[in-house]
Amino acid sequence: MFLEKTVERNAALIQYAIELHQSGIIMPDTYVIDLDAVSENASLMLQEANRHQIKLFFMTKQLGRNPIVSKELVRLGFEGAVAVDFREAETLYEYGIPLAHVGHLVQTPSRMIDRVVRMRPSWMTVYTVEKAREIDEACRKLGCIQNVILRVIDRNDVLYPGQYGGIRLEDLPSSIEQLLELKHIKVSGLTSFPCFLFDAKAGDFVATENVRTMQAAKLLLQDRYGLQMEQMNMPSATCTHSIEKIKACGGTHGEPGHGLLGTTPMHAVTNLVERPAIVYVSEISHKLDDKSYAYGGGYYQRTLIKEAIVPDAFGNLQRSAVHSPSLDSIDYHFELEGSHAVGQSVIMAFRTQIFVTRSVVAIVGGLSKNRPQLLGLYDSLGKTLSKSLKGAK
Repeated sequence: MFLEKTVERNAALIQYAIELHQSGIIMPDTYVIDLDAVSENASLMLQEANRHQIKLFFMTKQLGRNPIVSKELVRLGFEGAVAVDFREAETLYEYGIPLAHVGHLVQTPSRMIDRVVRMRPSWMTVYTVEKAREIDEACRKLGCIQNVILRVIDRNDVLYPGQYGGIRLEDLPSSIEQLLELKHIKVSGLTSFPCFLFDAKAGDFVATENVRTMQAAKLLLQDRYGLQMEQMNMPSATCTHSIEKIKACGGTHGEPGHGLLGTTPMHAVTNLVERPAIVYVSEISHKLDDKSYAYGGGYYQRTLIKEAIVPDAFGNLQRSAVHSPSLDSIDYHFELEGSHAVGQSVIMAFRTQIFVTRSVVAIVGGLSKNRPQLLGLYDSLGKTLSKSLKGAK
């Protein structure tokens, strides 16, 4: 999906990924992330966000909850990270990453509320009055007040399977009246997902019906209850190009994930300012008939992969069509057209969510200065795999 753009705009990443694999430093089923490119992308995004007075919280699930990248983003000026689920909150907290937003898309479990509240997240999203009451009780014990964001939805909103939940617009009055009785939470924000999607016909990101639901909820809370929403959090497709759209829709916050890696759907077809910052490395395992098979493990169902690069014995970068693994089966292998030598490197570039894979993540730095080096190896959930990098180039 992003292979052509990566060849065009970050060929050095491809070459170094091949070198790392062929020298035996990394194994197949490894994502290689270019920290220099991520940092450059993030800096451009922050500049645009500051220009429009939009706050940004960074996402880490796409890049495997990685601590090296997370610490770099905090250094650049991001206020903190989005913990999409409770285990991500634990991992980021252990690494000392400020938690800016917890509970969206996955609510904090009842028996973890006390623990997460003690992590002092800036904001927690709730889908129900019941969850808000649990947070309120935990805060009462600690003697603190927690900023709370409501996820609001309406009948025509875009909702993905496995992500259903939120307070319906029609139920908001009855819900807010109960929430206002709680003394240790402050309802001061609204959110939904997805707020923007790429429209191929328009060639641009467009606001979803979810944004209009948020706008209606804001007006209701303001006009009927005198509540001011400090945060109108509008995630999905956050990148430099979409920040102005967030502002135009009344948003105050965005949450870049794919934008940091240069892998939103729009990045596949347009040269936006963010450069591709990630490739997937595999290896030819075996051949059968007129097909070659590369090791899997990093497949994600919305990958939309079409091609791979396979360097031949002379270093020529050959293209090969790729058939995605069936969603009915485990992704043990990727099927490639043609006959390729066993052991050869395979490079792919596609949309991913590393935290749902079983891949290794290699963070590399120095590519922008032509002094590449491997900075660390991690599993797909942000845990360190290698502390000693002797022999790494």
